[in-house]
Amino acid sequence: DAFISIDAGGLWLIANEGLLEPIESEVLTENIPDILRDPENRWFGLSQRVRTIMYNPDAVGAEEVPATYADLADPQWRDRLCLRPATHIYTIALVAGMISNRGEAETEEIVQGWVANNPTYLDSDTRILETVAAGGCDVAIANHYYLGRILNEDPDFPVEVTWANQETTGVHRNIIGMGVLQSARNKENAVRLLEWLATEGQGATPDTLPGSNFEFPVNPDAEVDPLIAGFGEWTVDPIDLNEYGRNQAAAIQLLERAGYGFAETAGQ
Repeated sequence: DAFISIDAGGLWLIANEGLLEPIESEVLTENIPDILRDPENRWFGLSQRVRTIMYNPDAVGAEEVPATYADLADPQWRDRLCLRPATHIYTIALVAGMISNRGEAETEEIVQGWVANNPTYLDSDTRILETVAAGGCDVAIANHYYLGRILNEDPDFPVEVTWANQETTGVHRNIIGMGVLQSARNKENAVRLLEWLATEGQGATPDTLPGSNFEFPVNPDAEVDPLIAGFGEWTVDPIDLNEYGRNQAAAIQLLERAGYGFAETAGQ
């Protein structure tokens, strides 16, 4: 009856195939900001995940911390960079957003710079952060909540977060989102679930979403987990999240042209 995705691009793709039912609900429109739901109300965000820059403060001085994703193309990060392979939607969505903001030519130049820095590709954000902590990389791109999970277990974990692109486009943000299928046999109950997840079901406790996963809620009135609130305020890229779907094919093709790794490979 319902479709849930960890990527707004996936929600756009299935909605564009005509598989999601537009939902008219005052509860949803009053509790989920416009930017976090489809303009045609075919899908609704339920939690926010921010993909940004992580670094080891023992290896990266305060004056060196990259301010933008583009900064990671600087040769100073050669053999010091960890990235997720191009097979993962996190990478594809980030590049799709960059295409929307910068165009294909400039985005490809940046991605080529990342590739020229001989990154280590690891298909796990947790392993990426562990590698940064262990000195295998000094900087990386990862989703914020992976660091939240680790710090919750180990407050002394030696990795810090910086919000990327704060003086330019704003940091890349994706969502967990949900829509109701056109084929739903229990449409009313699916809508009720969606409405609950957008209101009482929003929070930082284990019985809510995002609950104990250390993501940011979409409802402005919901509690934010104190641990990730401690990461500091962030300016978000106000991009139409449907752009991740519209630019998905272009992003994959760009990653291929740039020679970005599609599988795990340690830096040479």
